[in-house]
Amino acid sequence: MTRLIPLAAALLLTGCIFGGGHAPPEKSRHAAAPGPSARETRMCHADLRRIGVAFNALPDRNRGGGCSTVGTVQLLDIGVPVTNLGAMRCGLARTFSAWARNAVAPAARQILGSDLVKIETYGTYACRAVVGVASSRLSGHAIANAVDVAAFDLADGRRISVLGDWNSPDPRVRQFMDVIHRSACKRFGTVLSPNYNSAHRNHFHLEDDGAHFCR
Repeated sequence: MTRLIPLAAALLLTGCIFGGGHAPPEKSRHAAAPGPSARETRMCHADLRRIGVAFNALPDRNRGGGCSTVGTVQLLDIGVPVTNLGAMRCGLARTFSAWARNAVAPAARQILGSDLVKIETYGTYACRAVVGVASSRLSGHAIANAVDVAAFDLADGRRISVLGDWNSPDPRVRQFMDVIHRSACKRFGTVLSPNYNSAHRNHFHLEDDGAHFCR
């Protein structure tokens, strides 16, 4: 279980944005599965408020073709700036906020000796199918239940990216990547890294699907 390029250029590389292979069929639920109930979403909103996360609740929308944004929020402030976040299921937003605040930020400070000032992502919702496996199954992005994380910006000016630093020659950077990857695997259902396939060489795919699959 060991181990984010300006955004425009990165979008040309990332497999997830253009349908990179995600979780293997035997471990994933179909993206068209029912979304969270209204009660579950209300409880999640309460959880976000309780931990001081600012957000806007978004209206439920069936977007056709099995794609939907049900029980989603727009994160406004989780304590550290995050780029390119769109609609995401509230449960994913809750888990992502906790991971960023309670795992990534402390690891940056303790291992790299500098505060985390920004997380870069390739986005959340995108209506499309998984590519890279023999399946027409929709991606977790198609129901706003996945986020692709590409890089971490530090107060000392360093930018730690999955593409450039997954196999960094600096042992502290490798340790940072390992720690946040292992922490993600404990929190999210599916976590895909460069260890999974080349489509994930430049990002972590984090999905709140209960699949218990970590690579």
